[in-house]
Amino acid sequence: MYDGIDPSWPIKNKTVAGVLAIFLGGIGIHKFYLGKIGQGILYLIFFWTYIPAFVGFIEGVIYLLSNEHNFSVKHRVRPR
Repeated sequence: MYDGIDPSWPIKNKTVAGVLAIFLGGIGIHKFYLGKIGQGILYLIFFWTYIPAFVGFIEGVIYLLSNEHNFSVKHRVRPR
């Protein structure tokens, strides 16, 4: 049965991504962890405005509250 998760996607943990987003989201560490390098660089460029920190906190909460399958499909990662 196909569940929408490609076996070639990297293995990532949603809890790690959520904690990184909450505590280090202002500099985009969670984006680099998930393989979204361009978005991570954008967070680094604008970290001085504190907007990425606010957005990172919200993203972290969303990551932690989402279920494993939806997180995996949305971010194209396999669950650990």
